[in-house]
Amino acid sequence: MAGVARIPRSRGGVSGVLLILIGAWGGLAPFVGPYFRFAYTPDKAWAYTSGRLWLSIVPGAAALLGGLLVVGASHRAVGCFGAFIAALGGAWFIVGGPVIAIAVKNGSISPGSPLTGTLGSLSSVTRVFLEQFAFFTGIGVLILFFAALALGRFSVVGVRDAALADQLLPGVPTEGYPSAYGQAPGREPASDDTGYPTTTGYPTTTGQFPSQGGTAFPPEQGTESSDEYPTASSEQYPTTSSEQYPTTTSPFGQTPPSGTGPLRGPGS
Repeated sequence: MAGVARIPRSRGGVSGVLLILIGAWGGLAPFVGPYFRFAYTPDKAWAYTSGRLWLSIVPGAAALLGGLLVVGASHRAVGCFGAFIAALGGAWFIVGGPVIAIAVKNGSISPGSPLTGTLGSLSSVTRVFLEQFAFFTGIGVLILFFAALALGRFSVVGVRDAALADQLLPGVPTEGYPSAYGQAPGREPASDDTGYPTTTGYPTTTGQFPSQGGTAFPPEQGTESSDEYPTASSEQYPTTSSEQYPTTTSPFGQTPPSGTGPLRGPGS
């Protein structure tokens, strides 16, 4: 069903916005972290390295781009594609470092080393754990979670989506096309006092053959209307009154009709 592919733009709004924010943080965290003494080496703000490019900027940009597609998607395929790209970026945040270490033997692409030592109330071990979590592992897990959430919302066809797809054809305007019982799409069918829907487009009549609900079927082509064949009136066929043919109340007091003699019994 092609109409089911259309979705409202607000379908992945929350997940898309969160993907944009987390992806932006993942790409910028290595450059702004040294301001707070919370970073990987080199401990310099806005210092560019190939490790920061491939392990932070590229996956962060993928998550940000996927979030933008998720937010602005009006088609299920676009939303699913954006969520898939964001999920790849999140996965690369998690496994990018070990994969690069195996693939590149000379160590030219490296994320660096987390800063050690105490930081305020944080011990050195806790500081290293938080730096690794905030720069790579934690960001990757969050991006994967929201990307999977968005992918699930775009993949599942709700009852409302199926109902709208059954009523509307994609790309075809519905204005001017009557629906059931002659009503415009989205309105309840008209009905009369009997509760039965009426057929609009045919005027009601009180002629010879009125249908139930006060409506009448249209005359067939080639037939003549009832104006050429008027109904018989009371002047042409007068009715008889009870004076001409009185009724009887007793079998023994029957009054004969006018023009006949009295009833006589046998032997009279």
